[in-house]
Amino acid sequence: MKDKFYQYIQALQNTITYKLEEIDGKAKFQEDLWERPEGGGGRTRVIENGQVFEKGGVNISAVHGELPETMRNHFGVKDANFFACGLSLVLHPKNPMVPTVHANWRYFEMYNQEGEIVDQWFGGGQDLTPYYLFEADAVHFHRTCKTACDKYNPNFYPTYKKRCDEYFFNSHRHEARGIGGLFFDYCKASKDMSMENWYDFVTEVGNSFLDAYVPIVEKRKELPYTKAQRSWQEIRRGRYVEFNLVHDKGTLFGLKTNGRIESILMSLPPHVQWVYNHQPEKGSEEDKLMEVLKKPIEWI
Repeated sequence: MKDKFYQYIQALQNTITYKLEEIDGKAKFQEDLWERPEGGGGRTRVIENGQVFEKGGVNISAVHGELPETMRNHFGVKDANFFACGLSLVLHPKNPMVPTVHANWRYFEMYNQEGEIVDQWFGGGQDLTPYYLFEADAVHFHRTCKTACDKYNPNFYPTYKKRCDEYFFNSHRHEARGIGGLFFDYCKASKDMSMENWYDFVTEVGNSFLDAYVPIVEKRKELPYTKAQRSWQEIRRGRYVEFNLVHDKGTLFGLKTNGRIESILMSLPPHVQWVYNHQPEKGSEEDKLMEVLKKPIEWI
């Protein structure tokens, strides 16, 4: 399974980066191959200073070795080795009318000292972080997520949508990072879903990413914006940074397993503001977004 999924994310990385370069029309992804001393490595691709994308990364990795002590404590095991591979992407568009997007699809195996698999699971998801709320975009993104989920189980979308709302939440701010999407983790074999079934589901979601995001980018990338709207975007990006550094499990896992720091932190935007006690004007478009972020809503 691990070889099969790694081949999939290699191909998906190519598909996504080629399409994003086409949309941007100016910048190209820079590729960086890296190795992890303890085992494994990855292929990082970063785009910067484009016409559409100010900064973005579409990274794949496959790492293995002894499970670090902090992770052993987390999983409640004494001695174990692991393998983990996945694709992680974050895109920060230049135009504040275009939302930031994040996605991740991953696979994990854990082994005993004899090298036997003692646990395995899939995880992942995709979520949208707008700076200005276009309800049609939110509906489109969520409908695409639901279509992918419904092919496997009608309960997947409401379940994973709720988990996404709960996970991508800046509890110290009492507000969501964005308008959600899907989040699933520890997807293991059961009487209803084999690991092959989970592979099919996760790759279905992965394949839906461009359909979910590209039409939004194409619709909004040429919209005019003001300096004040750009400033609001940078303030909201600050909240994005806060979530990734304080709460995000993927970031913490990478740091705890001696992952490549440049790849882990490629999700951070290049221009950010932290303005003391900033509050949007009541009734403004900025305030409209904040009202939605305070309490998740059902988009479809």
